[in-house]
Amino acid sequence: MKKSVLKLKRGQLSRRIELLDIIIFVFMIAITLAIILPFINVIAISLSTQKDFMDSRFMLIPKKLTFGNYKAILQDNRIWIGYRTTLIFLALGVPLNMILTTSMAYGLSRPGFPLRRFFVYFIIFTMMFNGGIIPLYLVMRQLKLINTIWSVILGAGLNSFYLIIMRNYFMSLPPSLMESARLDGANEWQILLNIIIPISMPIIATITLFYSVDRWNEWYFAMIFIRKNDLVSLQLALRSIVMDNQASQHFNISDAGELKFSDGMKMGAVLCTMLPIMCVFPFLQKHFVKGILLGAIKA
Repeated sequence: MKKSVLKLKRGQLSRRIELLDIIIFVFMIAITLAIILPFINVIAISLSTQKDFMDSRFMLIPKKLTFGNYKAILQDNRIWIGYRTTLIFLALGVPLNMILTTSMAYGLSRPGFPLRRFFVYFIIFTMMFNGGIIPLYLVMRQLKLINTIWSVILGAGLNSFYLIIMRNYFMSLPPSLMESARLDGANEWQILLNIIIPISMPIIATITLFYSVDRWNEWYFAMIFIRKNDLVSLQLALRSIVMDNQASQHFNISDAGELKFSDGMKMGAVLCTMLPIMCVFPFLQKHFVKGILLGAIKA
């Protein structure tokens, strides 16, 4: 009797698990489609003509394949200026971000660091409250950095959230590693460069990816601090190209005598912005999840 009841309970439990698996599977499929279908729609619109877009706003396969939207974007010299400026932001900004974040996170992760708790609370305070853009602009003007690349690079020199994540990761490392290095005569910089950084590649890769995406998508500080046309960032360059085309379409003005497809150019601009980051992400993906999980364990 007990065996039959036990078998019945096991059968009910297995049916519940199977039903739960089906529900989770359907839910994940729905989320996947909600992510993939809009992206495919963006690609299809960027490769379509205006007539096909007016016939069907949501498309997965373009009826008439055309690269005219990308041609119109790439023929504008502003996009190449934008790529150049944004690559400068990456080349100069990301190393500076990583140097400041790594060194400060290591110092705040050491138990013997003076006033460590005060500095941690001070950093958390800046995550919720800040002086605003006007004091920062006045500082940049006083330093004579307006209309220079360094105003954007130094304006976002350190991200408090990324700093806390990296500090938590360093705190999760075994203290015996640092103690052994000190006994061998290593100073703090030698410990950081020769021991901590080599074994912290997951969090280093994760924060590097975060900063790279931030620099690649930089537009706010570039819009506030830079007025020179030869230093415009990629995001602002694409925005100006699309807005000029929309204005010409609204007033029926076109240099080539033929109106361009503004919505197709918008989608093409989105892909021109996304593709470089999408190409880099697979190389850092194996470190990405591990770095986030380990950096969030210990506060």
